[in-house]
Amino acid sequence: MHFITGGAFNGKRAWVIKTYQVAKDESWLSAYENHPLPRYVNHDQNFLILEGIEIWLKLLTEQVDVQQSLEIWNCCLNDWLKWEKEKASRNVIIIGTDITKGIVPLEKENRLWRDLTGWAYQDTAAKAQKVDVIWYGINKTIKEKENVK
Repeated sequence: MHFITGGAFNGKRAWVIKTYQVAKDESWLSAYENHPLPRYVNHDQNFLILEGIEIWLKLLTEQVDVQQSLEIWNCCLNDWLKWEKEKASRNVIIIGTDITKGIVPLEKENRLWRDLTGWAYQDTAAKAQKVDVIWYGINKTIKEKENVK
């Protein structure tokens, strides 16, 4: 699993397309395009690209409490990792935008969303084989370990 994060409109999508030589197709699911959070993977392609996870996390906080939201997120991560490990050619790529840059929002619901997103990103980074931060189209790898599939 590869986790990519960075600021809004900093070139994360373009970097993924260029780096992985992929097109936006049915294996690219985007919260920005109103795709639902995929809890299970039901295709046999080599990529599962999930974009806009901070939006899916916000939607979860509108349905259940923060703890349940984080549990759902981690169940999804585990299911996606299981799918990825079933075939050596498979890759899960998760793209999430950095939100609020450490500024604490005034509204309670936005504070909860910010906190949940931070915790979910920590869990995602911990489970990922590789983590990149993209700023202005330039990547910086902050975690990389050997692929153990």
